[in-house]
Amino acid sequence: MARQQALVIGLGQFGMAVARALVDNGVEVLAVDRRADRIQAAAAFATNASQLDATDEAQLAELAPTSRDLVIVAIGDESREASIMVTALLRQMGTRRVLARATDDLHARILRLVGAHEVVHPERAFGERLASRLSFRGILDVLPLGADLAITELQAPQAFVGSSLKELGLPGRFQVTVVALRRQQEGAGRLLLPRADTVVQADDVLVLVGPPRAAHELADRI
Repeated sequence: MARQQALVIGLGQFGMAVARALVDNGVEVLAVDRRADRIQAAAAFATNASQLDATDEAQLAELAPTSRDLVIVAIGDESREASIMVTALLRQMGTRRVLARATDDLHARILRLVGAHEVVHPERAFGERLASRLSFRGILDVLPLGADLAITELQAPQAFVGSSLKELGLPGRFQVTVVALRRQQEGAGRLLLPRADTVVQADDVLVLVGPPRAAHELADRI
């Protein structure tokens, strides 16, 4: 099967991190930025790296964005106008999937208006996840799945230890379902697919799926 191809435009901290993670996941990445020092850094791991101005339509077209599986517009605080322009140009060219980084709500709204398929706000997302971890005892991480669902990692409360998932009845009590369980064994974590008769042990981490606030309510009440 052919490897996925991605184009990452803008190599600040966010763009560089995304490009590196994509490469680690086996994706062919073309990394682009106007600054030579960033291109030099990206060349150490990216499939290809190119120094150019992506707001120039002719230069952008040379990158063949329509042939890529994914294009990430990671231009951030340096120039919101540039990120909007590049996103609009990509959509006009017929790029199949454009993900753009926003710096605030207005920026996000404009990016959607010019055609971004997906808009992310990494600073806000990180802040919200950190706040959940700090505010609710036992919550280790939260990953939103759209507006209606979230995946939450919860350190098993002491009150759960020794009970089976069936006995705990979490879907009925808190509207959350345990879809996986991370169990510490001999210093290493092992991910298990639990059954109804799986008994919760001390130091287990429960991976829950449910409405965004459901796991918070569980952590607050147990």
